[in-house]
Amino acid sequence: MSLNLEEKKAIVAEVSAQVASAQAIIIAEYRGMEVGQMTQLRAKTRESGIYFHVIKNSLVRRAVADTPYAELAKHMVGPLVYGIGTDPVAAANEKFVIKVGAIGEKVISRDEITALAALPSREQLLSQLLGTMQAPIAKFVQTLNEVPTRFVRGLAMVRDSK
Repeated sequence: MSLNLEEKKAIVAEVSAQVASAQAIIIAEYRGMEVGQMTQLRAKTRESGIYFHVIKNSLVRRAVADTPYAELAKHMVGPLVYGIGTDPVAAANEKFVIKVGAIGEKVISRDEITALAALPSREQLLSQLLGTMQAPIAKFVQTLNEVPTRFVRGLAMVRDSK
């Protein structure tokens, strides 16, 4: 079923809006994936805030023209799925046959995307950073609390001995 001109314009506008706010675009082949796997992956990417769709390559080429992602147009051949998002780690997924991706104006290879997919999510990284920043303060408070605690224990021992 082919799309009429208005539907095509609407799709190009939608993809252009996503590309305008994107920090990363991942292009992958979805051959060999079962429908159930694809459905689960769509739900997971939707939760992560990733625009994840199978779109005609010609429409995506029009959407990325005159953007920092214009270099990706030459890689848009065959049955592809597009992951467009603001979190590069969430957009990368190891379940696909990844062709190419882009972060900003830099086109990244399959190996770089695989390494990106192995990174923890943004939330995990932020919680690790917060834990690292909080550790010295917590240790300092614990040390300050130890002085009166030892004093009280010492007094209790003197009282018990008398």
